[in-house]
Amino acid sequence: MKKILAASIAALASISVLAPAASGAPAAAESAKAANTSLAQVLTSDGNTFDGNWSDYDIVTEAVLAVLAAKPASPVGVLTDGSVALTAFVPNDRAFRRLWADVSGHRLHSERKVFNKLAGKFGIDTIEQVLLYHVVPGITIDAANALTADGASLPTAQGGAFEVNVVSSTPPVVRLIDKDTNDRNPQVIVFDVNAGNPQIAHGLNRVLRPIDID
Repeated sequence: MKKILAASIAALASISVLAPAASGAPAAAESAKAANTSLAQVLTSDGNTFDGNWSDYDIVTEAVLAVLAAKPASPVGVLTDGSVALTAFVPNDRAFRRLWADVSGHRLHSERKVFNKLAGKFGIDTIEQVLLYHVVPGITIDAANALTADGASLPTAQGGAFEVNVVSSTPPVVRLIDKDTNDRNPQVIVFDVNAGNPQIAHGLNRVLRPIDID
């Protein structure tokens, strides 16, 4: 079975759904297409450009595209196959800016600069592994399931795992406990992107770390 990939999307949750045909087989075919929208389609549906909105997902989109350009056979490519079930926890642009500030001590004000700095410092292989650490392969975990998963350890496509921590509050808070013990853990801030499809995503406010990057 293919190894599986990485990668939430607030504004992208409004991706358009294919309109069904009038009747019969064509309608069934259109319905099947709509039910297998890949996360790659969702990630690139906003025009695939850097902008000034730190709450969307331009940096992770560019990271996925950069990995696939350098390594066409990368398991990250599973994002393009909407029939393969997976759950991706996707950091927004602000999450990557926080990551760069943590590792460099400097805060940048351009998405493009953040992406270039991270890619230059870590390299494509590390970027690939970080992306894969954000993907739980083989299962579609929606918000309802996530909220009942306190204490669960989720295996990732990278080979490591992270733990789910559900905080009882109003509304409940879902945190993901990664391998970095020196920084705050990511929190889910957007649920159920691409709902109704085998590939579903949830947005994060920080980047999951498969190792301690003190």
